[in-house]
Amino acid sequence: MIRTQIQLTDDQLKALRRLSAIQGKSTAELIRNGIDQYLAGKNISKAQDRIERALGVAGRFASGLPGVSAGHDRHLAEAFRR
Repeated sequence: MIRTQIQLTDDQLKALRRLSAIQGKSTAELIRNGIDQYLAGKNISKAQDRIERALGVAGRFASGLPGVSAGHDRHLAEAFRR
């Protein structure tokens, strides 16, 4: 883990200390859990997760046109010219 510093309001620190005593967890653990929940709601993903999602959809769709994969480079060049 990496050590960092944050500033809390008096009310935030008091509430964290109360919750810490009730749950038997350190304030640091509560803060880490809160950050994890916040980040999960933001849909921030790791590069590896994005790669796996992209690979998961590869080949799942069809254009209905013949020879698209064989002429991929040509089709791509035409699309970029537009």
